[in-house]
Amino acid sequence: MQEASERYHIPVKILKEYESWGLCNAVKKVMGAWQYDEQDIERLSMILTLHDIGFDTDEVESYMRLLLEGEGTKPQRMAMLNQKRGKTLDEIHFREKQIQRMDYLRYEMQKIEKIE
Repeated sequence: MQEASERYHIPVKILKEYESWGLCNAVKKVMGAWQYDEQDIERLSMILTLHDIGFDTDEVESYMRLLLEGEGTKPQRMAMLNQKRGKTLDEIHFREKQIQRMDYLRYEMQKIEKIE
């Protein structure tokens, strides 16, 4: 699995997740190295993307199972993406407010220093 990880530049943890979910099509062991077909690589790429945008392991698995069920699951997958997007925007807005408060405190401190 380490060789496959290095060959495809995919973390071993992700490969193990993928294989444990039973989502892989034609993963074969050839000459001691795991071989993935094109569909596997596309799915692994999607898994990496989902992790990168903040999905946890259970969410990734749910999304991938829906994806494999086909186009009929598009509304559920879109709902999952919209929910994650909304949470991310909430976090951004919260962080923006924190920065504004920090900037206010910095401004107040600088104002005091100028008076003295």
